[in-house]
Parts: sequence; structure tokens; C-alpha cells
Amino acid sequence: MVLGSAKDIVEHCGVPRFVFSDFPLGNSAGKPNDPESQLDTLGLALDTLETAQSPATTVQSPQTWSKDVKWKADFYSIANLSAAELAKRRAEFDQIKTIGQGVRDQTMPT
Repeated sequence: MVLGSAKDIVEHCGVPRFVFSDFPLGNSAGKPNDPESQLDTLGLALDTLETAQSPATTVQSPQTWSKDVKWKADFYSIANLSAAELAKRRAEFDQIKTIGQGVRDQTMPT
């Protein structure tokens, strides 16, 4: 079972069961800080595990990120971000990469 937001990529990989949420990348388990959205997504995933009749089954979540579809253009645009916000996001990303590299280095055989 895969929960995802990149439908074309996940379906291309040919996963057995897929719940697609038309949300920004990184939010495939539901909306942030919204337990109801997250529980609904989990429930849909569990239902899909029970009811899928064939491999490569994709189920689309009925949830919407926003009533206005302009979020898709705005979400990934850096045009509206200040230099300070860009620097903050870059620093957060670099910190996450460092943590990931540390985990990789601890778990990979030498």
C-alpha cells in the first residue's frame, strides 16, 4: 500500500495498491495538523487493502486541499517568498539532509 501525491510517478512504478491524494507533495497522509483528514486517509487505505480486486489498484481520495485549484500553481512557486523565507527553508532542508545522511551512514554496511 502506497499513500502518495505524485500519481503519474507512483502508477508508473506499478505498486500493488495506491491511495492518491491530490495534495502537495509530502502531504499524502492527510492535511498537516488535521487529525480528521489523516484518519480519513488511513481509513481509505485500510478499506482499499480489504476491497481491491486486482494489482495496480488506484483509489483517489475524495478530500481536497483547497476549493480553489490555484494552490497548485502557488504552492510550488518561490516567486512570492522573501529572501529570508527562502534562506529559512534552505536551512531546514539542509538540516533534514544531514539527519538523513547520518541515518544512512549508521545503517549502511561498510
